[in-house]
Amino acid sequence: MNNMEFNKIFAAVLLAGIIAMFSGFVANKLVHPKDLKEDAVAVEGGAVVAGAGPAVEATAEPILALLADADLDKGLKLTKACAACHSFDQGGPNGVGPNLYGVVGANKQAHAGYSYSGSLNEQGGNVWTYAELNKFLWKPKKYAAGTKMNYIGLKKPEDRAAIIAYLRSLSANPIALPSAAEIAAEAPAEKPASEESAQ
Repeated sequence: MNNMEFNKIFAAVLLAGIIAMFSGFVANKLVHPKDLKEDAVAVEGGAVVAGAGPAVEATAEPILALLADADLDKGLKLTKACAACHSFDQGGPNGVGPNLYGVVGANKQAHAGYSYSGSLNEQGGNVWTYAELNKFLWKPKKYAAGTKMNYIGLKKPEDRAAIIAYLRSLSANPIALPSAAEIAAEAPAEKPASEESAQ
């Protein structure tokens, strides 16, 4: 390769670098990020809206009404993702997470031989009720920020109901299914007609 070709290649690389730097400078001057206004409300899965009123905390959808008819086979299939950290057999070993046999209705952070993070009892009492399991499986890190569980959670209420129903079946004496009164108490309150018409 002669000096002329080397100079051409060097000049092309140098020019490309200068153009890239100049483009970045111009882009930064034309488009620059701005801080959100103080009254902006973050909506999960949607755009950020300014001045939309007070924030409404997202929560797990109710599942008690789904438990009686939940698909145990689907629950078993969904627990395949859990099997990397948990065992499900009676007397099975702890893994990265505790053994889950008999977890429905059991005390939280009480499985023998497992070292818990200490954050599971911070909300919802000391027992793994259907409602508490539903909230935990929806978003484990939101339920207990200090949990060791790195699973992102299950969005679909049907999936959470299937897993919880399957976990319920893993017991010599499964706890009773929710009563009609418990199901009614868990159901979200309906909006008054005046609120619905205003939307």
